[in-house]
Amino acid sequence: MTEQTQSFPGAYCEPCNKWRKPSSLMPDGSCPKCRTQLDDPEVIAAAEHAAAQARAEAPKIPWHFWVMVAATVIYLGWRVIQGIGSLF
Repeated sequence: MTEQTQSFPGAYCEPCNKWRKPSSLMPDGSCPKCRTQLDDPEVIAAAEHAAAQARAEAPKIPWHFWVMVAATVIYLGWRVIQGIGSLF
């Protein structure tokens, strides 16, 4: 069998023929369906820690974005009211 390059964060379970995310594996690194050992628990813990750290370092959405979202909702709501009013 040829070696597969992995771009998906997880492990491939051959008996189930599915990719498993690190969060869907059992705590010991086995497949939840067939109990095949897929990954080392330390590797899973390191991957989850790296993902949590990346989420914590994600940039915050600026406040003026939410102001524009609110203004757009108000504007479109008013246009719907005008559209309904033009029907009668």
